[in-house]
Amino acid sequence: MQQKVVTRFAPSPTGFMHVGGVRTALYAYLWAKKNLGSFILRIEDTDKEREVEGSIEHILESLKWLNINWDEGPGIGGLNAPYLQSERLNLYKKYAQILIDKGLAYPDPYTEKELEEFRNKAEVDKKPFLFREHRPEKFDIWDGTKPLRFKTPEIKSYHWHDLVYGDLSAGPEALDDFILIKSDGYPTYNFAHIVDDIEMGVTYIMRGQEFISSTPKFLSVYEALDIKPPLFVTLPPIMGDDGKKKLGKRDGAKDVLEYKKEGYLPEAMINFLALLGWNPGNDQEIFTIDELMSAFDLSRIGHSGAQMNLEKLDWINKEHIKKLGIKELEKNIFEWLPENLKISKIIPILTERISKFGDIKEMVEKGELDFFYKQPEYKKEKLIFKNVSAEKISENITKAINTLKEIPENNFNQENIKNTLMQIADTLESRGEILHPIRYALSGLDKSPDPFIIAEILGKNETLLRLQKAI
Repeated sequence: MQQKVVTRFAPSPTGFMHVGGVRTALYAYLWAKKNLGSFILRIEDTDKEREVEGSIEHILESLKWLNINWDEGPGIGGLNAPYLQSERLNLYKKYAQILIDKGLAYPDPYTEKELEEFRNKAEVDKKPFLFREHRPEKFDIWDGTKPLRFKTPEIKSYHWHDLVYGDLSAGPEALDDFILIKSDGYPTYNFAHIVDDIEMGVTYIMRGQEFISSTPKFLSVYEALDIKPPLFVTLPPIMGDDGKKKLGKRDGAKDVLEYKKEGYLPEAMINFLALLGWNPGNDQEIFTIDELMSAFDLSRIGHSGAQMNLEKLDWINKEHIKKLGIKELEKNIFEWLPENLKISKIIPILTERISKFGDIKEMVEKGELDFFYKQPEYKKEKLIFKNVSAEKISENITKAINTLKEIPENNFNQENIKNTLMQIADTLESRGEILHPIRYALSGLDKSPDPFIIAEILGKNETLLRLQKAI
C-alpha cells in the first residue's frame, strides 16, 4: 500500500512573507493536492527574541489571499493540533527524554564565557569550532536550567538522496553536538522540526538550499531515534532582477501582500511563482490552479536559480485579467476608480491599457482619465499633425463635426463613429490629418485610447463641443 503524501509549510513569524517562502508553500501544496494527500501549516515560533508581532496573522492572510488552503493548521485544527510550536513544548521534552535515556543528550556544562574562549582558541588554531571536541566525559542530570545538547552518536560521513539535486554527501566535519532545547525551555529549529515532522507523518520536506549543510545533523537525529527520515526536496534559489545574486529585500523581496495592494490577481501570482524554479516540460505558461495541480511534478524542479522577472509577472497578470468574466472584471476595475468614473463603457479601454489593477490608480493620480469627465486643456499647437496647416486641420475637424451630427443620438457608438470618420480620413493624404487632431481634441493626451471609443463614452453632444473648441 502506497504511503499517503503529507507535506508541510512551517514558517517562522519573524517578519513579512516574501516570494521565496510563498513558493515553498505553493510547491508543498501542489504536490499534496496532486497526490490526494494532506498539506499542513505549522508555525515555528520558538525563537521568541526574533518573533515579530502580527507575523502569524500576516502568514495566514498571505496564504488565504493566494488560496493556498491548508488541511491542518492554525484556525482549522486537525489530528496533530496544536500547530504553534510554542504550544508543543511537552512533546519536545518527551523526545529529548528518549535521547537522554539512550545516552544521546546531555546538559551543556559551560558558561558563555567558556564557550567564547573555545571559539577564540579554534580561530587562533585556524580550525572550525566543534563543540563535540569539548564534550564532557560525564553528564549531569538535565534539570532544564541549562541547554540540552545532542550527543552525536557516530562521527562519520553521510550520503543521502535529494529528489531535486540527486545524491549528496558531507564529511564528519558537518556533525556536531548542537543544542536541542535552550535554557529558556524552547527547542531549537534543528530539533523541533524533526519532532514535528515525525509526529505529523510528513513524507516530503521542501525547503531552500541553505539547509543542505545541516542535513547530516538532521539525519543523525533521525538515526538516534531509529526513525526513517522523510524525502528531501531542495528548491533552487530565487534570484534578483540581474539573475546574479539571491533575491533580498533590496532586490524586491517585498511583502507578498504588497502585490495584492498593487492590484495583482492571486491566480496570476500563483501562476508566476509556480514557474520560478519549475517548468511543465512544454510551452504552456498560463495556468489555472487546477492545471498546476495536474501538471506539477518534482522531477521538473530545476537546479539553477530562477530570476524574479517583474515584466513576466505583469504579462502573466494581464493574461489572467483577460480570462475574467465581465462581472468580475468590472468589480475589480471599479474598486480602483473614483465614483464619477464607474461607468461600464470605460472597462474595455482600461483593460487594454493595464497589466495590473494598480495601474488604474496611477492613471487616476496622474490625471490621465480626467478627460472622461472634464474638457481637457492643451496648447493649440498640439492639434497640428506634422506639417499640415492650421487651416487644413480646422477644415478637417469641421467636416468631422458635420458628418458626426448626422449620426442619431441612439446610434452614436464606436462602430458608426469610426465608419463616419474613416470615410473622411481615406480622402486625405494621411489619415493622421484628421484622426490626430480629433484624438487630441477629445483627450488632451499624447497617448490615449482611439478617438472612436472616447467619442462613444463622451456622447454626441460632448464630442461635438470638444471638436468645436478645437476649431
